[in-house]
Amino acid sequence: MRDRLIFAGQLLFTLLVAAFLVVPAVLSISAGVTANYFRGLQSGVTLQWVQQVWELYAGTIFLSFLIAFATLLATLVIGVPAAYALHVRGGRLSRVIEEVITLPLAIPGLAIALALLLTYGGFSGFRRSWLFILAGHVVFTLPFMVRSVMAVFATIDIRTLDEGAASLGASPWRRFRDVIVPNAMPGILAGALMVVTLSLGEFNLTWMLHTPLTKTLPVGLADSYASMRLEVASAYTLIFFIMIVPLLVAMQMLADRGQKS
Repeated sequence: MRDRLIFAGQLLFTLLVAAFLVVPAVLSISAGVTANYFRGLQSGVTLQWVQQVWELYAGTIFLSFLIAFATLLATLVIGVPAAYALHVRGGRLSRVIEEVITLPLAIPGLAIALALLLTYGGFSGFRRSWLFILAGHVVFTLPFMVRSVMAVFATIDIRTLDEGAASLGASPWRRFRDVIVPNAMPGILAGALMVVTLSLGEFNLTWMLHTPLTKTLPVGLADSYASMRLEVASAYTLIFFIMIVPLLVAMQMLADRGQKS
């Protein structure tokens, strides 16, 4: 009886917390499909605000996904080999390098953006390009990829596997491709999920780095809330959820499948 009461209390608390988080999102989304938010659903249901958002911000939405997947590619190319090298080498130098890579987690996004502006803001072509935002996102998300892969390496004897493949005559590239990467796949998938999620939702750093021609989803959302009708901003939120949630669910399923395999 006592266990049932504890379980019921925990379930009720969980449902209340979930409702506290979900209800505002549902209300915001519903406002995007009503003719007049202040009159509620009785004013009628319409998709005109969604259409208006798509006409105004379609380029912003596609740019966000471009930056997110480019960030993922860059963190894979940099982060996986870096995690392998740090794990295999070990020692004080590797720990120092790991702390340097992880440092952006402890620094506010605005500070990272300011550092990038002071360092590379003079390169006008780079400054006006979406590649400038990409650089900031890579700096911000790289620690998540490195830490995720290193956590997997810590659970297996990757050094012995590598040496065994070398004894069979495998080249360094083949050992990395056929031994290291498959064993690191659960960490790679988990890191990829975090990288894409963080890149799509990052606002502070992106707000400092963007230009009028390189707005991303969160920046466009803030802009719509500040300068347009509430219904338009809510419709933007609806589009954000429609495009983001299926992607995150698919990546989560892929990560779960990779961990099981």
